[in-house]
Amino acid sequence: MLDPKLIRSSIDTVAARIETRGFVMDIAKFNALEEQRKHLQVKMQELQNERNVKSKEVGHAKASGKNVSESLKDLKQLSDSLKLVEDQFANLQIELDHYLARLPNIPHESVPIGKSEDDNQVIRLWGEPKKFSFTPKDHVELGANQGWIDFETAAKLSGARFVVLRGPLARLQRALIQFMLDLHIHEHGYQEISVPYIVNTDCLFGTGQLPNLKEDLFSVSGESERYLIPTSESPITNTVRELIIDAGKLPIKYVCYSSCFRSEAGSYGKDIKGMLRQHQFEKVELVQIVKPELSYQTLEELTGHAEKILQQLELPYRVTALCTADLGFASAKTYDLEVWLPGQQRYREISSCSNTESFQARRMKARWRDESGKIELVHTLNGSGLAVGRTLIAVVENYQDELGRIHIPTALQPYMDGMEVIE
Repeated sequence: MLDPKLIRSSIDTVAARIETRGFVMDIAKFNALEEQRKHLQVKMQELQNERNVKSKEVGHAKASGKNVSESLKDLKQLSDSLKLVEDQFANLQIELDHYLARLPNIPHESVPIGKSEDDNQVIRLWGEPKKFSFTPKDHVELGANQGWIDFETAAKLSGARFVVLRGPLARLQRALIQFMLDLHIHEHGYQEISVPYIVNTDCLFGTGQLPNLKEDLFSVSGESERYLIPTSESPITNTVRELIIDAGKLPIKYVCYSSCFRSEAGSYGKDIKGMLRQHQFEKVELVQIVKPELSYQTLEELTGHAEKILQQLELPYRVTALCTADLGFASAKTYDLEVWLPGQQRYREISSCSNTESFQARRMKARWRDESGKIELVHTLNGSGLAVGRTLIAVVENYQDELGRIHIPTALQPYMDGMEVIE
């Protein structure tokens, strides 16, 4: 959530910045709500003062033995009037909070301005796409051998956009997960964490999936409103909700493997074939909670941690800075890692690494106390390290040979009991 004080003092600037994201801020509505808030706040203070004065007068009169019945009636009327204004103020504050909750984060000044993903900027490339002596197959065709990738059975079980993995490809996916976790824990200093797959509305509000992105969530029936996690970022980041963290405990660095669930609303017709866009997918997530002055240095480091996985697997990729129009709701700046897929002859997103600055922290009331005792909001960052299914696709397609066999990257062979090729 944006700082209300910043909006009040610089509303035109804020509106112009978030308009670069394609979001038009209703300035007139905010100003009207603010005027009502100020009016009710002044009225409430006046009535509180008047009631306090009247209450003292009644007390003195009663102590002097005077008849205070009429004064008590006046005091009752004042209290009733105050209660009415307090209720109006509380309701208005809820309306103002709802308004603020739907405003996206302000893009960092370094984010390229653009109108669509076509305006994203390639920052760097790593590796050269392999030149095959044959026409490379996509993962769907390669995985069809012996039913290793099975969409028909998954559709029978759950519907479209699900997959069943069998045999060596199921094992390869497990190897990828373990490899990613080990690298981030032992080389990058993350603490492993395991979180629930079902969360409440407070959790999803805190990281910005609610209320705006509700259509992309899978709800769970029951006594209270709960949802399947769209990413483990949501429960991980919310572990610091409503906490004040001592400076010595920062940064907090978590790595988590989980399944993720998304309805993919608005993506119908996109990536229908294969495993690229699933309702359920596996991901290794990186989350860091840091001091504000270190968050952009941390964004570069976290992105590098995700890149390291691709480098160890020797998969060609590029790093792209998302433009303003392509940023996620909570993000102030995002880098996408895009891996080369020979089956599509193009780069595809495999990780997004984002700095949300204090946007999520303000929604969660997540704060830290510096050495002098001052309390302020933390900054939160997250990134895929990596999306497991898409990494599986990249390995299968980049390591295929003319016979349709899949060679195992050297880094993964210890996790496959030394297996060098799937055939």
